[in-house]
Amino acid sequence: YCVEFKTESLSHHCASENRPYTRWMQYLREGHTVCVACQPPAMNTDTHRCSGDGHNADGGKILHWEAVGNSQCQGTWKKIRQLEHCSCPLVHSFIFT
Repeated sequence: YCVEFKTESLSHHCASENRPYTRWMQYLREGHTVCVACQPPAMNTDTHRCSGDGHNADGGKILHWEAVGNSQCQGTWKKIRQLEHCSCPLVHSFIFT
């Protein structure tokens, strides 16, 4: 499954990333919708959920995220909806880790 989030805030450390494998962080923006896929091995084998997916969060709850590869690139987002059949666009698509 996938979860759509609206990015509420992000640290300035995201924009200053220029290493080849972290360059994607430069494109994060406040107010953008991002799509995050829950796949193994991040998916818990018992619950079939990913940690941090906002399962019990309503649309108004602020949730925290942190980028893999640069723990200083972090911010907050709000859950928009969960999609059982992923249709994430190629841009602004991520996976839970």
